[in-house]
Amino acid sequence: MGCKTRIYPDVFKANLGHTLLRHPRFSSLQVVDERNKGGMKWVRTQVDLEKHVIVPKLDPNIDSPEKFLEDYIYNLSKTSIDESQPLWDLHLLNLRTSESEAVGVFRIHHSLGDGTSLMSLLLACTRQMNDPLALPTVPIKKQEKKNDHTWFWRITSMFWSSFQVFLNTVVDVFMFIATALFLKDTQNPLKGPPGVEFTPRRIVYRTVSLDDIKLVKNAMNTTINDVALGITQAGLSRYINRIYGGNNKAEGAIEIDNLPKKIRLRSTLLINIRPSAGIQALADIMEKDGEAKWGNWIGYVLLPFTIARRDDPLDYVRDAKATIDRKKRSLEAIFTFSIAELALKLFGVKTASAFSHRILSRTTVCFSNLVGPLEEIGFYGHPMAFLAPSSYG
Repeated sequence: MGCKTRIYPDVFKANLGHTLLRHPRFSSLQVVDERNKGGMKWVRTQVDLEKHVIVPKLDPNIDSPEKFLEDYIYNLSKTSIDESQPLWDLHLLNLRTSESEAVGVFRIHHSLGDGTSLMSLLLACTRQMNDPLALPTVPIKKQEKKNDHTWFWRITSMFWSSFQVFLNTVVDVFMFIATALFLKDTQNPLKGPPGVEFTPRRIVYRTVSLDDIKLVKNAMNTTINDVALGITQAGLSRYINRIYGGNNKAEGAIEIDNLPKKIRLRSTLLINIRPSAGIQALADIMEKDGEAKWGNWIGYVLLPFTIARRDDPLDYVRDAKATIDRKKRSLEAIFTFSIAELALKLFGVKTASAFSHRILSRTTVCFSNLVGPLEEIGFYGHPMAFLAPSSYG
């Protein structure tokens, strides 16, 4: 979390007690429930902020602050959070980088919630910079206008759409089960060896221009997701092509097609399957002990990436749009969530965890995004420059 000003740790500590710690998961321990066959349960506990908020002493004359930050997070990924206390910590680094004056690193265990819940909760701790009492505004999806056809064409269209959804869902669920049982992606330069999840993770974030993405989106009449996925496919195709070409960066070498004829490379999309709890609802949890759906409500969508050389770069966006439009006409996320829930209830958490691991390890990458607020926001009065989520372990 990049801040546009220096971070004042005492301000953070004072506000955490009135916001984040009011949420049950951030002030509870996971303990064994003897009454529930050794399952786990959450038990409220006293939180010692001095153990959760870490403020390292830094040399103000660090040669390469970006490299230092990258190494700091890399070293964090070598360790796990102390299970004798609530499963989160916060590292405050008054380190000036090219994009911020200071950086805060939240480390939050996934058992506390899924990405949508956690990001919404963090945003519920922020306020608009031009109105310190107002929560951020997150845009909501616009309803598509229905075509004014005759009743015959409306019924025909509805029948055809329902048939497409049914057929696509059957195919997608079959591919999901096949992946859990035996179907793997082609071995490629992006795939790590077995056990890679136990190795440290070097996390690199980059900021790209949303205006540039919108320019392509508007010109091609697509969505931001289509363009983002198209950019990713283009970049990965060029990278993998270069690797198979022996990393030859000589002029003209990148134009040679070194890719295998058929390469299966899929992304696991982690989809929030219920309406977001909402920033206001989460703010109410922290301020008024309100209620909102919490936990991990994640469905899986297996999204094939097009890894190929294209003469026209916009073809990557067209491929992405076709793939995403096809996935929108499927209930894959709901069914895969239900399958994972059924495995959890019938066989327990270890089997469900192994099932999830098989899906993730037999695909190549994960791909996800969340919409941000419309206004400039501040975290406990600190103006924010960026918020860059990632995961490890």
